[in-house]
Amino acid sequence: MEKQKKALAEVQLEKLSECPVCKGSDFTASLTCKDYTYSQVDFSLVDCKSCGFKFTNPRPTASTIGNYYQSEDYVSHSDTQEGLVNKLYHLVRTYTLQKKLQLIFKLRGRVKKQGKTTLLDIGCGTGAFLSTCVKAGFEGRGIEPDTNARAFAQNNYGLQVDEEAALELFSAGQFDVISLWHVLEHVPDLDSRMKKIKHLLAERGHLIIAVPNCDSYDANYYGKFWAAYDVPRHLYHFTPATLAELAKRHQFKLEQVLPMVFDSFYVSMLSEQYKNGKSNFIGAIWRGFLSNLKAIKTGKQYSSQIYILRHES
Repeated sequence: MEKQKKALAEVQLEKLSECPVCKGSDFTASLTCKDYTYSQVDFSLVDCKSCGFKFTNPRPTASTIGNYYQSEDYVSHSDTQEGLVNKLYHLVRTYTLQKKLQLIFKLRGRVKKQGKTTLLDIGCGTGAFLSTCVKAGFEGRGIEPDTNARAFAQNNYGLQVDEEAALELFSAGQFDVISLWHVLEHVPDLDSRMKKIKHLLAERGHLIIAVPNCDSYDANYYGKFWAAYDVPRHLYHFTPATLAELAKRHQFKLEQVLPMVFDSFYVSMLSEQYKNGKSNFIGAIWRGFLSNLKAIKTGKQYSSQIYILRHES
């Protein structure tokens, strides 16, 4: 394991010459963050001077990025419940899965159609959300690049989950709803993925994107220690403004922005460990509470947010 981590420190990185959102070419240095989850290597973040989009640059190539996910602490892939943070994650997930399911029902009600609603969950991890939707009567498919997570979803939930290559096999307009729960920030080719999603989404269908907000109170408080930067796995670091700009450029209508109120607590717990080298449960709860309180005043600066986009011709 230690030899593998050392090898990652020598991995050749690729440097982007244009902004993934607006294609601008003028950047300014933003932060230097450490990969606390696995490699302990430092990575640089830059801001686009044209649109303000923040992204990891330079970054691992598409062929090497998978090496940085090989950690038992990466909960969406391992489904581990070891440790306080992971136990709390799974406890909260039981509640949030039902809230997500309610959201899908509401979206189905906005567009009347015959037959089952078709759902594609890209980056479905171990399949908890997709399984919840299938059990509720939706016709669901999943995409998951991680072999172990994909096998877990198939073996434990009996789900149809494919590798990313399957995105090329689906038909145009095949899905009424496409969801990416904390996934878009991981996708190497952002422009290509957005185009593919629009191709697969039915007219007036909905795209659900959940991403961290690097303009939230907890992000600003923890700075380079903010756990949701999660370099280098998180290639992009969205704000409400840059997500709206991305939606506009790909001709999606932004219908609604919803809060993910539990994320501030989970992220703050990890951030406290990164910043102080030890857990600080009370401090993390307080910072998470403050983050949500301040976000209530603006209505759109929560630690993580859900963006509901609609396909428009």
